[in-house]
Amino acid sequence: MESHLKAVVFDWAGTTLDYGCFAPVDVFIKVFEAQGVHITSAQARAPMGLEKRDHIRTIAHNESISEQWHSAHRRNWQEEDIARMYEHSLAIQVDNVMQYPDLIQGTLETVAICRERGLKIGSSTGYSRTIMEALLPLAHTQGYAPDSVVCPSDVPAGRPAPYMMYQNALNLAVHPFSSVVKVGDTLPDVQEGLSVGAWVVAVSQTGNELGLSAEDANALDEPTLSARLAPIEAKFTSAGAHYVIRSIADLPPVLDAIEARLANGERP
Repeated sequence: MESHLKAVVFDWAGTTLDYGCFAPVDVFIKVFEAQGVHITSAQARAPMGLEKRDHIRTIAHNESISEQWHSAHRRNWQEEDIARMYEHSLAIQVDNVMQYPDLIQGTLETVAICRERGLKIGSSTGYSRTIMEALLPLAHTQGYAPDSVVCPSDVPAGRPAPYMMYQNALNLAVHPFSSVVKVGDTLPDVQEGLSVGAWVVAVSQTGNELGLSAEDANALDEPTLSARLAPIEAKFTSAGAHYVIRSIADLPPVLDAIEARLANGERP
């Protein structure tokens, strides 16, 4: 077994672009409001990282939201409602992701360092292929073009199932998974990486868990920011992430650390 890294699989929103992961949050709020149900930003963010149909279903299972649904419709929600809301989300998500296409600072530099090391670049997401077809050209014009882009609609199931990682490994022709690093900003990202035995790096500041724009995050003084990030970092560590970093810009030293552990015979 070779003891060096071969690939990094990045998440999209909150990890490589859309600092704060705002595009999907706005969509979920709009979709439920169209059904006469008000959800908060925190409720919309809670299942982030899941395939979007699963995300909507998980929100609907929230007790207070289920009660709102019953009050608005005089019945409990059904799978047909989830399917209808999912289709609605697709209709507005394409426009919404185009409002938040900016790469997170450090993405291009980190990807360039990965390529200099001979690493292939994969990606997985909670977005469907239809949404990614709208988002990919915007990323490409900024200089970001992964070697592999896998969506839940390409495989049997999205996160936390392992299938997008399997498909990335096939697309990139890399094995074993101990030579792969998974980077993402949600618990389903962590679970996705662990499920295949990859190294997992969680992102705490630029993603969904903190949920702040770059401007708002940078406006916080360091003690305040550290205090806000501490429970997020603890959550990721408890979930099994091997490393927690603030942003993709902090990844290169972690790759060095993983290389050293692999050279010593360690595996995830």
